[in-house]
Amino acid sequence: MASTRYALIAGAAATALLATACSGAGAGGSSGGGKSINVLMVGNPQMEDIAKLTKDNFTKDTGIKVNFTILPENELRDKVTQDIATQAGQYDVATIGAYEVPIWEKNGWLHDLGSYADKDKSFDKADLLKPMVQSLTGSDGKLYALPFYGESSMLMYNKDVMKAQGITVPERPTWQQIADIAAKVDGAEPGMKGICLRGLAGWGELGAPLTSMVNTFGGTWFTKDWKAQVNSGGFKEATKFYVDLVREHGEAGAPQAGFTECLNALSQKKVAMWYDATSAAGSLEDPASSKIAGKVGYAYAPTVETDSSGWLWAWSWAMPKTTKNADAASQFMLWASSKKYENLVGEKLGWSRVPAGKRASTYEIPEYKKAAASFGDITLKSIEGADPANPGVQPRPTVGIQYVAIPEFQDLGTKVTQEISAAIAGKTSVDKALDDGQKLAEEVAKPYQK
Repeated sequence: MASTRYALIAGAAATALLATACSGAGAGGSSGGGKSINVLMVGNPQMEDIAKLTKDNFTKDTGIKVNFTILPENELRDKVTQDIATQAGQYDVATIGAYEVPIWEKNGWLHDLGSYADKDKSFDKADLLKPMVQSLTGSDGKLYALPFYGESSMLMYNKDVMKAQGITVPERPTWQQIADIAAKVDGAEPGMKGICLRGLAGWGELGAPLTSMVNTFGGTWFTKDWKAQVNSGGFKEATKFYVDLVREHGEAGAPQAGFTECLNALSQKKVAMWYDATSAAGSLEDPASSKIAGKVGYAYAPTVETDSSGWLWAWSWAMPKTTKNADAASQFMLWASSKKYENLVGEKLGWSRVPAGKRASTYEIPEYKKAAASFGDITLKSIEGADPANPGVQPRPTVGIQYVAIPEFQDLGTKVTQEISAAIAGKTSVDKALDDGQKLAEEVAKPYQK
């Protein structure tokens, strides 16, 4: 039976409606005196946690009421992009990531948050991990978002299943090794499949693990001189490998499976392995919601031609320039990304659920080190080892491991992954999907070619 926590996450759309109805968010702006702010955030477990803790802690201490709207990832991106691009000003704070920050900063849509962090000595900005700070810094050197939690990617697996099958998962596996293991453990328990890989369309859903696989297979979306590579070389090889692996040994309902669905699949013993975000480990180790807590093995992101292939991401708090509640919004963001909040989560909800991956000091907290003993070291080393400037085997025209940091990629990545998701569903071929994607990528590349 799915836990209450996961049921809430899986029903994020319903949660969003509930949150909106209760809070009045959407009516726009805040109440008089700036004592109420509207926050739009993605429906991940860490965000569900802060929604629970805010009223009795942040609001109790500051008097600032926080109205949360929580949406699934794809809907969040549509909503926040529309709100900020049109200057609607509905939200005072929104969760965005490393892809959006440099692009939106150039458009002049975001407040500089570094100045707020510098003024608050207890925030300890110097404690933030460098890869996170770099990914959230604009071209002018200013910090435009505060990380809530950071992540790379890794392989997670059910140790009991591997032990029963006599399988040892390498600490640094290749993708072929993982495919071979997936075949062996497919059906190891009634109803269990070999592996979960996202099949849900979206540049930040299916596009994230697929692009990290493309990188290590030697492919890329674009060459350094902006020649599209979607239907050739390593891109095609990786996509065929990905689609074949999901269709042969992947989760049920794969075309609709994103992060949340795969998290449920592994934690509820519906699959034996999962390649995805390192931030999932805290939920997998929570006995209140996971059937395999304490029995999860972790390995670095699988590779082919590169030495490593983990991605880099930070779900972060950003403040649109349209807000009329900058002071109240900044107080909330500084609290949400603080050491104090991490300790609150550890003490109230359990140390494995701390939104980690952004502060060096997190990995020195004795209680967290104990709770994260099985995954903390791999997580930190994967984050520190990720290289957004050189994620593959060839030079790139811009930065990004699991995305291409240009405004057009949000639409391009979503459309191409829609075609690949259709291939996973058996409604089209990989060749057709990639040929169509190539045409789209060539159009996107034209303005950048000199």
